[in-house]
Amino acid sequence: MSEIIFESYVHKYLLLFIPDADGKDRSREFAILEKEAREKGAKLLCCAACQEVEAWVLAGHLDKLDKHWSEIRADPSVKDNFFADLLSRYGDPKAAGGGRERLMLETLENYRGLLDRSGELKDLQTRIQNLLGS
Repeated sequence: MSEIIFESYVHKYLLLFIPDADGKDRSREFAILEKEAREKGAKLLCCAACQEVEAWVLAGHLDKLDKHWSEIRADPSVKDNFFADLLSRYGDPKAAGGGRERLMLETLENYRGLLDRSGELKDLQTRIQNLLGS
């Protein structure tokens, strides 16, 4: 399957694969995927959200949460245990995705704070900068 993806997108400068880690270490799997991509002539960087990507949205809304950030980051079911409540209280049920886009845009207004709270994103940014030579 990965061969088809790499061959289909080899003309792109950089592919990013950013799935949920679901509390598991995916580094070995990602190293294999990145190596396969290189062998096909594609540039791929993998980055797993520590638990689920919804944690990244939560990182921008700490003032609306009743738990400490370290407790949220340690929870393997962030989406169910924290994000669902944030979305129901501050999202928009009439918007596509229930208002996820707006919540993420609010998080991105403090991008540096997001990077400070999400080491995996900070590492990905560094890897991208190194690849681009900046």
